[in-house]
Amino acid sequence: MDTERNSEFLDILKGKLTPQRLYHSICVAEQAKHLAEKFGADAEKAYTAGLIHDIMRYEPPEDMLKLIDEDGKYKLTELERKITVTLHAVAGEVYLRTKLGVTDEEILSAVRYHTTGKEDMTLLEKIIYVADLTSEDRDYPDVNEVRETAEQSLEKATLRGLSFTIESNAHKNKPIHIDTVKAYNYLAERIG
Repeated sequence: MDTERNSEFLDILKGKLTPQRLYHSICVAEQAKHLAEKFGADAEKAYTAGLIHDIMRYEPPEDMLKLIDEDGKYKLTELERKITVTLHAVAGEVYLRTKLGVTDEEILSAVRYHTTGKEDMTLLEKIIYVADLTSEDRDYPDVNEVRETAEQSLEKATLRGLSFTIESNAHKNKPIHIDTVKAYNYLAERIG
């Protein structure tokens, strides 16, 4: 079972991540476990997904693209191939599945969508998305408000994170991934 492999995953992460990013991954795992317990998800799966969500964060884009292309599961658009923050999430899912033998589809999907979100996210996908935004190591304007929102409503915290991503990218004239737009519209229509 994938959730029983955390010490193995931790050893792999120590070789792939900077100490600061490793600390972030551990903080996300802890926050994911907390949110899972609060909102009724599998806390072990949440911890594992949080721990491994950034496993490909520092790989060169060309290596991530090669891995994704060789696997063939995802056909990325030219724009998607250029958005490196999204690329590490897709490559992370592929690496975990093809190189490390992770089989839990919920964990794999949570890793895959932790940067963009997607329309009609599962409970675990929302937990990892929000845990990544609200982990103990995060320090950005309004982080405490986002954390407070996460304690009350996972959906509202997810919507807030999506809104921040859209506004931030638009302000910087950066592309906005279509999955983020769809996730935002889906949640805004339901809880806006």
